Amino acid sequence: MISLILGIAAFVLFFIYDVNSISFKNLFIHRLFMIGSVMVIVSCGLDLFSAFKSGAFSGVLDIVLIILGILSAAALIYSLFFALPFGDTYINPEEKPKVYSGGVYALCRHPGLLCFFAMYAFFGAAALPERMLEHGAILSVLNFLYTAFQDVVTLPKSFSGYPEYRKTTPFLLPTAASIKNAEKSFSKSASKEDGQ
Repeated sequence: MISLILGIAAFVLFFIYDVNSISFKNLFIHRLFMIGSVMVIVSCGLDLFSAFKSGAFSGVLDIVLIILGILSAAALIYSLFFALPFGDTYINPEEKPKVYSGGVYALCRHPGLLCFFAMYAFFGAAALPERMLEHGAILSVLNFLYTAFQDVVTLPKSFSGYPEYRKTTPFLLPTAASIKNAEKSFSKSASKEDGQ
């Protein structure tokens, strides 16, 4: 139960962080995103530990699901912390950086939401009969509400060019056009790295 409470509390912190980013711009409150992120990691870790301790993981299918969960977690971390310009996104709240629309953010506006859902779906399915799947469903709904709030309220005020980005890039599910844009973006990145 503590893991679910931690996860829910993390999303409360995320909402406060986002409201702060467009109104108060308080430096201490700005740290709540990182604190919330740690709380989500601890929440997920507690659920995994509980399932491991109860002997929920058994068989090849569970191993495959755990590997897929780890890959989804890695994709989530990449989407949130490495695919974006870290300093402009998380460290300099006073500035209004240009929206980043390359890489995975050319696929859809919120790739982290897909990765979060996939992570909990895979880990939760492997952890059955433990309650991780149920916890993941609750946290995924909160994540969806948080992301929708960001998309409509805070991100257009935090990043220049966000309204235009919304017109060209799908909210969540990639389209044929957005997949092509992502491929072009990754090709440009690869070309730049080869040229250096």
